[in-house]
Amino acid sequence: MNVRRPLCASARRIPESVQPDGGTAIRESSYRLATYANADSVPRAGIVVDDRIVDLEQALGARAADGRGSARSMLAILEHWQEFDPRLQQLARAVRAATTPGSARLLSEVRLLAPVMFPGTVFCAGANYKDHVKEMSQALNLPEEPDPHEIGLQPWHFIKPSAPCIRETGARIALPRYSRRVDWEAEIALIIGRPCRDVSVAEALEYVAGLTIVNDLSARDHLKRERVPVDSPFRFDWVSQKCFEGALPMGPWICPLNDVGDIDRLAIKLWVNGELMQDSSSANLIFSFAEQVAHLSTRVTLRPGDLIATGTPAGCGAARGKFLSPGDRVKIWVEGVGELHNEFSA
Repeated sequence: MNVRRPLCASARRIPESVQPDGGTAIRESSYRLATYANADSVPRAGIVVDDRIVDLEQALGARAADGRGSARSMLAILEHWQEFDPRLQQLARAVRAATTPGSARLLSEVRLLAPVMFPGTVFCAGANYKDHVKEMSQALNLPEEPDPHEIGLQPWHFIKPSAPCIRETGARIALPRYSRRVDWEAEIALIIGRPCRDVSVAEALEYVAGLTIVNDLSARDHLKRERVPVDSPFRFDWVSQKCFEGALPMGPWICPLNDVGDIDRLAIKLWVNGELMQDSSSANLIFSFAEQVAHLSTRVTLRPGDLIATGTPAGCGAARGKFLSPGDRVKIWVEGVGELHNEFSA
């Protein structure tokens, strides 16, 4: 599939902006946003700077200087993202200079939770990587599909429930008892930072606060309802396939868009028990990040904290007949963002 990208959907390139997990030099104002818990298990918003984390409520005060928003939760920060982002960059510089108010702790001393608890809406893109569509067409002996742009198609999304599905990095996830074919799907996810309605592709990324990683788990043996006619419009069971408990591991944090380089060239990889299964790049997206945001904004108002999982590349288990089993360990890495890892149990 040769996919045409509209010129207005081209890469957002941030010069000299590099990442703690594998870039070159780190900008002094670079940071990540995390939700974490101390021994009391109460979720707190924190800023991650290198290998340290600082509690944002302690560092910035119970309310922002302009009095508009709390710094206690990630959703509260995202509600006032435009006001907070400059202050967070300033705080990152202070942490590196060891002049920050509030105590910086080692990241290894706290437990990371899902970065947003919880998104108002979770949108997931279907069939949105060229290599994935090609792989599945070959596995099913189907003809190669045309570029959706050329036949007038728009991005295609479904919705997952938020709190029941989202789990943090490091969480042990119980495989659903009703399925024997649970599959992995490494995905780059966008976090919305401003209310967004009817925006153009050219301006869409201005409404994105940052990126995180998700694993859009799928029970492949429950896509279709048994004993329902093949031509019935009521044949598909999206809840059983996509919406079981723990079906969307998310993390480890939010990487602000300003700290990402060329978002149209981000490497993405997934390993199962150390074996590389998915190895691709956002260069293989069919509909770009900006196209997805713009399209969804024509349907509903996107709100701060909403999550858009942007599609998975080739290498899922379905194409090779391999699925997750109890004891399996999955790691996902996205260039410039970080790593998400989880173990699975019965």
